[in-house]
Amino acid sequence: MNIFVAKLSSETTSEDLENLFSHYGEVAYAKVIFDRETGNSKRYGFVEMPNDPEAYEAISELNDSELQGSTIIVKKSAPREGGREERRDFRRDGGNRGGGGGGGYRREGGYRREGGNRDFNRDGGNRDFNRRSDRRY
Repeated sequence: MNIFVAKLSSETTSEDLENLFSHYGEVAYAKVIFDRETGNSKRYGFVEMPNDPEAYEAISELNDSELQGSTIIVKKSAPREGGREERRDFRRDGGNRGGGGGGGYRREGGYRREGGNRDFNRDGGNRDFNRRSDRRY
């Protein structure tokens, strides 16, 4: 059974989760999720326990318990809709990510270029002061 563990301390490691759950039975794996860009803990993780009665006992005993100064939430993990592989394939072949490969869409009638500055007046009038003209697009 896959178990979701949330509200972990930022110092909690995968080994800490494995040690905690191993008191209730066999642990196939335990993993704390980390942000890829920052390397910081996302403060949740997953534990896989092959024996369901042991897993249910661990959930019952550990939910709302304290681990390293944090009150953790422990519950049965819901299966992902669509599956991980299906989503990855969707993203690899482009999918519909909001703008195609060209970097967005073109607004019709939104901007008018005059001498390097952008005029946000849609009626074509001149404006001497435009606070957005300093932005680089």
